[in-house]
Parts: sequence; structure tokens; C-alpha cells
Amino acid sequence: MYKKTYVEVTARFDEEGAIMPIKILWYDGRIYRVDKVINVCRAASLKAGGAGIRYTCEIAGRQRYLFLEESRWFVEEICN
Repeated sequence: MYKKTYVEVTARFDEEGAIMPIKILWYDGRIYRVDKVINVCRAASLKAGGAGIRYTCEIAGRQRYLFLEESRWFVEEICN
């Protein structure tokens, strides 16, 4: 089971206005660097609910989804 977890993101805006995430600040203070943005598209989070712009990212060698929902960023976090 997953939940929507809002996170702080540092992003870069290019000269054409595209937004590219650079790093994610997790709620416990850990910082994750976005190594690569693989794809950007409009999509729904099928695991946690919600929708927006989905960034398929490579973070620490793993593929993860990062969503920009209006003006807030969220990830799909596994619930225990």
C-alpha cells in the first residue's frame, strides 16, 4: 500500500520555462540528488492517488516517480 507524501524539491527552470528537479529533501532531513530525468508527462499516481506532471527520475540508481501537483511536489511512499 502507498501514500502520497509531499516533499521539498529544488528545481531548475531553463530558458524555455521547463522545470527540472535537482534534489529532493525528505521529511527526516535526508537529501536525494536527482541523477537523471528520464521522462516528463501528465499522469495520475495509480499507487497513491492524485495527478499532475509525472517526472520519471533516476535517483541513487533506481527509477522513481516524482509528481508536480499544481504547486506541490509528491512521491509515492510505501506504507507499513
